[in-house]
Amino acid sequence: MAQVSDFVLDNQGFSSFRTELNNILSAQNSNNSGTSRPSSATTGTIWLDTTNSGSNSLTLKFFDGSEDISLANIDTSANTVNWLDSSVTTELVGDTTPQLGGNLDTNSHNIAFDDAHGIIDENGNEQITFQTTSSAVNQIDVTNSATGNAPEISATGGDTNIDLKLTPKGSGKLVLDGIKFPNADGSANQILQTDGGGNLSFASAGGGTSWQSSVKTANFTAVAGEGYFVNTSGGAFEIDLPSSPSVGDEIEFVDFSRSFATNNLTLDQGSNKFQGFTSPKPVYNVEGQSIKIVYSGSTQGWIPVRDDDVSNETPQTITVDYLVIGGGAGGGKLAAGGGGAGGYRNSFNNETSGGGGSSETALALSQSTVYTITVGDGGAGSTNASSKGTNGSDSSISGTGITTITSLGGGGGGSHSSIDGADGGSGGGGSGQNSSPAGTGGSGTSNQGFDGGNGDVNAPQNGAGGGGGSSQAGTNGGNNTGGDGGDGLSSSITGAGVTRAGGGGGSGKDNLPGGTGGTGGGGNGNTGSNGAGGVGTANTGSGGGGTHDVNGGAGGKGVVILRLATADYSGVTSGSPTVTTSGSDTIITFNASGSYTA
Repeated sequence: MAQVSDFVLDNQGFSSFRTELNNILSAQNSNNSGTSRPSSATTGTIWLDTTNSGSNSLTLKFFDGSEDISLANIDTSANTVNWLDSSVTTELVGDTTPQLGGNLDTNSHNIAFDDAHGIIDENGNEQITFQTTSSAVNQIDVTNSATGNAPEISATGGDTNIDLKLTPKGSGKLVLDGIKFPNADGSANQILQTDGGGNLSFASAGGGTSWQSSVKTANFTAVAGEGYFVNTSGGAFEIDLPSSPSVGDEIEFVDFSRSFATNNLTLDQGSNKFQGFTSPKPVYNVEGQSIKIVYSGSTQGWIPVRDDDVSNETPQTITVDYLVIGGGAGGGKLAAGGGGAGGYRNSFNNETSGGGGSSETALALSQSTVYTITVGDGGAGSTNASSKGTNGSDSSISGTGITTITSLGGGGGGSHSSIDGADGGSGGGGSGQNSSPAGTGGSGTSNQGFDGGNGDVNAPQNGAGGGGGSSQAGTNGGNNTGGDGGDGLSSSITGAGVTRAGGGGGSGKDNLPGGTGGTGGGGNGNTGSNGAGGVGTANTGSGGGGTHDVNGGAGGKGVVILRLATADYSGVTSGSPTVTTSGSDTIITFNASGSYTA
């Protein structure tokens, strides 16, 4: 501290004078520094308060005769001066590089900018330039926000309704969050549309189709909202649909050259669906066809809203195994042959078909398509020695998109005056005779059944041939017995093995024993003069047995059995079939004619 009680030099010796003078000069040199106002202070004394010197802070004060006025705080660590009195001002005009030591508080005042001036960045580049209007009454407000709220730029001012105008330079565009807006107005009633790449443009309302002037002649990728003139006269080609469509996207195609019928147009939906399916690819093959599709979402995908033929362009097929057996034939009369079994066709689990044929190929049925099931009746047994037993009726599966599966009815057994067995799915047995020729067995059909057996020539007693079965030929008649019917085949299509389609046994003349019906339901041949031929078992397609004096046995009715995955079963049938399940499959057994809708 350097303070004195007064600045008056008393008369005194030289040594004391020098001491007092040095004290006065020290006080002046230190601005009367101390922790309190010097006792020598008079109005106008400036002194330095060192009370907070330990905190690197000094205060310069002015004594007005009664009170001290603080002029400035001096930070001895930062070497800065903070002027406190409002009357103290600093002129900045001459300072070409002024800097702030802290935040600038405008103290409820404004910062005034000259026209076309504003704020520059640290590199001296323009950041914000303010353009002034001398009569301005409107302005923008910029408002910050708390958590969860958005900051705001708003138009405010003296007017009641104020637009907010954002103007790009030249051909530049307004970009909001990556979306570019047009820099010019569209036509009346137009709407904004996006190209999917962040660019908005005006387009006509009512579908927004932008027809492309370039005629397409080869593979390309379509863009939502566009229409294309497609020329396939040079060859069929494919159009890829957009990989990431949005609900409501529309695309149109027109057969420019009227050549779709000759060279088809294929649309590739990629991993998206078309009419509910990702395959097959839709193919358009109608001359002059006009197509418009819209994307409906992930469930159904692209849907045609116009394609002139309104057909399902992505038909789905389901795999169906089958066993189709024709009606068994009736047996003949008077040393008569047994009826042949109905034709036997099977696709299930590599099981063989009749006549030694291999397993058939399963059907591929189209969804929502009706398939007709025909179950053949068994043929009547002969009531007249001059006529054969009646052939069984055909069984079949038919419908759009498949080759009809037909199993022929069995061939009737030969009679005394119509000696040969008839041809059929499996052949009928030939009649026995006292003298040559005896009846010849009828022929079976390839991959359906075997031949009937031949009749025997012997007097006065002889045996007739057995009807052919699905797994073997009928046995020839002998001089002491009728021939056995050919055996049937076993199939597990219903879940358990069942044998069907056996041939009818041939009869013996007079009292000779008749042949045994083939396994799977074949009727036995008559034994003795007064018995009728055995009846083929219903819905096995087995042949009826031959007779001597009464009537030939009737053939058994056929059957059609379908087996498919339960997940694919539609439940739509007619004709009252029996429906069962086995594991993950559903089995539909038609014992009478009807239909199935896939």
